[in-house]
Amino acid sequence: MYRDPEAASPGAPTRDVLLVSAIITVSLSVTVVLCSLCHWCQRKLGKRYKNSLETVGTPDSGRGRSEKKAIKLPAGGKAVNTAPVPGQTPHDESDRRTEPRSSVSDLVNSLTSEMLMLSPGSEEDEAHEGCSRENLGRIQFSVGYNFQESTLTVKIMKAQELPAKDFSGTSDPFVKIYLLPDKKHKLETKVKRKNLNPHWNETFLFEGFPYEKVVQRVLYLQVLDYDRFSRNDPIGEVSIPLNKVDLTQMQTFWKDLKPCSDGSGSRGELLLSLCYNPSANSIIVNIIKARNLKAMDIGGTSDPYVKVWLMYKDKRVEKKKTVTMKRNLNPIFNESFAFDIPTEKLRETTIIITVMDKDKLSRNDVIGKIYLSWKSGPGEVKHWKDMIARPRQPVAQWHQLKA
Repeated sequence: MYRDPEAASPGAPTRDVLLVSAIITVSLSVTVVLCSLCHWCQRKLGKRYKNSLETVGTPDSGRGRSEKKAIKLPAGGKAVNTAPVPGQTPHDESDRRTEPRSSVSDLVNSLTSEMLMLSPGSEEDEAHEGCSRENLGRIQFSVGYNFQESTLTVKIMKAQELPAKDFSGTSDPFVKIYLLPDKKHKLETKVKRKNLNPHWNETFLFEGFPYEKVVQRVLYLQVLDYDRFSRNDPIGEVSIPLNKVDLTQMQTFWKDLKPCSDGSGSRGELLLSLCYNPSANSIIVNIIKARNLKAMDIGGTSDPYVKVWLMYKDKRVEKKKTVTMKRNLNPIFNESFAFDIPTEKLRETTIIITVMDKDKLSRNDVIGKIYLSWKSGPGEVKHWKDMIARPRQPVAQWHQLKA
């Protein structure tokens, strides 16, 4: 019986089956190759993405180091300020690099924008920081030691962004210089009138100081606001142990001012109410009570009373005061005072409330102050605006006494 040689045997695959099998095999091979290429591409893209992030970095990464770097004075030369200009962010070469346009580059740019928004220099973060810590400004000074003459030289150069301590929205700053622990012998700069960015450029000499004793001292600078009618208000302080400074040549520093240690303790709080009557053009100030006042007398108590000054621009218009409460750190006054204030003068008006300690044998001591106006601190401004928003209604609020 004749059989066709190309005819399939019962157990052998047909030609069509073999062709399909070959196509499937080739497809699987191509798929494996493509997957391998895909993984390789992902690794390459991931590596470039990581390098892009390392190149961009955070915009403020070098800010702290540059501010803390000392500025050395070359012999016979002028001081060269290498500190960054306030308000400017240091630029890096990596900021000028451009990336090819791609989805990864777009993602890096997006992440960089988010980092800029969340960086320490962002407005949102600065606003949050301003709520937690008051900005007291900073001061620039130089220090060095002359071994031949056994003299320590301190130069007070300038300060920047000092807070306003006066009701006029400015300050009259000057600097006291101490070598702690000695507080009896001090030197002072001149007073710079109505200046929040003063330049002193004054040099002070501590003569006859052996180097062995100098390195045991702490240079202490205290910035104060000069007050003609009462005690000077402390603005901030800086202290630097001289054993941590290379005194072989003059060095210049920028230091942030910190709250003064002699004024950091609580001075107590005062509860008062304000009531504005626009038809009568008057404000009624009610001194209600105080609590946890600072003890100013040797016996651990105080004899408090309250002075209320009405100020218009730079002039003192009217003063009133409460009775004195003997030996009482939690006095209750409940005394009201009315002041005539035309509506058009409200924005130029300040009410200064001073809690005093009565002393028969010496000058009365200031326990603490409160400035109420459009230009005061956040708590004071809130009270002032609440008073305007609720006419003819007493608006009461606790206030922390300040130095």
